[in-house]
Amino acid sequence: MHYMRWLWRAKRWAQNPPSTRQVVLILSLVAGLCALAAVERWVGWPDWATLDPASPRTLRP
Repeated sequence: MHYMRWLWRAKRWAQNPPSTRQVVLILSLVAGLCALAAVERWVGWPDWATLDPASPRTLRP
């Protein structure tokens, strides 16, 4: 019955839509994240942002 929850949410959203400012904010965030993902995909991840692998911990008896 999860589809009923989505229908109620869609009904509520249709009756009281978000403001233009909220829509612009969300769309700009999505565009920024897509741009960041595209740069990371084609340019690559910078070496300075990569963490060094942690040394394995050994248990001492």
